[in-house]
Amino acid sequence: MEILSAIITPLVWIVLFGTGLGSRVEIDGLNYRTFVYPGIIVQSILFTSIFYGTYLIWDRKVDLLKEVMVAPITRFSMFLGKVLGGANRPLVQVMVLLAIAGFFGIHVGIANALLVLVFAVLLVVSMTSIGLIIGSRMENAEAFSLIFSLVMYPMFFISGALFPVDNLPGWLALLNKIDPATYAVDAFRELLLGTRHFGLVTDFIVLTAFAALFLAIGAKSFEGMKA
Repeated sequence: MEILSAIITPLVWIVLFGTGLGSRVEIDGLNYRTFVYPGIIVQSILFTSIFYGTYLIWDRKVDLLKEVMVAPITRFSMFLGKVLGGANRPLVQVMVLLAIAGFFGIHVGIANALLVLVFAVLLVVSMTSIGLIIGSRMENAEAFSLIFSLVMYPMFFISGALFPVDNLPGWLALLNKIDPATYAVDAFRELLLGTRHFGLVTDFIVLTAFAALFLAIGAKSFEGMKA
């Protein structure tokens, strides 16, 4: 049910928002609904992955976190386990959205679908790490929700998920280039639609660097975490 409910939101965006604008808007010769499809996949990853950090808060409330923290394992192992646990749901969402892409006029070959999953893993690791970093410093769900909104929504809108990034003003172009979601959107667009901005090699290098960076910061944040 959690996976089903998580799929509903991107489908609403694609069917209602994408179709509504798609009746009037074309970008690079593509119907807007088709153009926005890779961006909605990124949206589903961002929302589900970052929100996973709230589970740390509930673990703390029911004293489960204390039991985990006294286990004879390193904090990095603990953090990595949490990241892998949080990666399951968003990756299932991505696979479902890839499976139904044909209904929206997007035909994905097996090789490209596997590459999409590779890039999705890198983004999921980064975003789940961010969520856990935030959760490790929060003691109530309300504070987490506020920080979640301040992180997730700007990251999504700045990434170019909903619009081309070719002619952005200088300050927005800079924010776009330092947003990890930007490179996932670009990779998905190239693999699903054949359009590109940075290229797959650049996207892979940048997303790998972000994943490694946030894993390192997350492991450090777990070292100072209190139950």
